[in-house]
Amino acid sequence: MAAQLDGAGTAKMSVLEEAFGQLQHIHAIVERMAVSVRAHQDTRQFRSQIGRAAAPLVGLLKPQFGMIADSVISLNLLTSRGGSDQTRLRALRAAVAQVRTQLEISVSRVKESHAIKDAAVTDASGETGAK
Repeated sequence: MAAQLDGAGTAKMSVLEEAFGQLQHIHAIVERMAVSVRAHQDTRQFRSQIGRAAAPLVGLLKPQFGMIADSVISLNLLTSRGGSDQTRLRALRAAVAQVRTQLEISVSRVKESHAIKDAAVTDASGETGAK
């Protein structure tokens, strides 16, 4: 049973759906980077692509979902830290999973808090009527 959402809930859900799409793009870049790391190739191009893909996602999430936007910022910062490519890749995969989990939790919370309640009240006999 799909619950209908109020106006604010609908707006938040559209933001979250767009964020899922953009996060999927970042995940694809990270996985292409993994192939490059496995082949012992240069990964600088992927790091800059992640930065370019993360910036609009932060802008999208910041007004309504600031904590998730902060997680995306930390994901972006992982690309510029030192260390081996294997370590960086592991941290990026974990960060993408963390952001995805936060988005899924936000979807559940928006559905719970912005569901439209039925106007009809059911009495003890099971008949529906307005009171």
